[in-house]
Amino acid sequence: MKISDMAARFGFEMLTAPKDSEIEVEGGYASDLLSDVIARAESGNVWVTTQTHVNIVAVASLKELAAVVIVSGRKPDEETIDLAKTKGVCLLGAQSPAYEVAGRLYEAGIRGSPK
Repeated sequence: MKISDMAARFGFEMLTAPKDSEIEVEGGYASDLLSDVIARAESGNVWVTTQTHVNIVAVASLKELAAVVIVSGRKPDEETIDLAKTKGVCLLGAQSPAYEVAGRLYEAGIRGSPK
């Protein structure tokens, strides 16, 4: 599923656009621990988190994640949004809690990392 299709299907707000609108989401990972995401998320995953600070952009860029879904109606500050735009990291916003977002993604066929 493409990021734009995923955002439209689940009503995610596009906070920053992906560097390539044709990027396919290849799996998913949910965690609020940055070290956990670094150790276990895979390139092409969509990351579900409550975190909103600039370090999420660094982790998403490092791991070459397809997108970051920030849940529970939380919003990143302008510094985080600006850095995401510079790095080409797609940030999406969701009103629903992490558990619900992860469940909806799983139900749509986006499976978790095997690690």
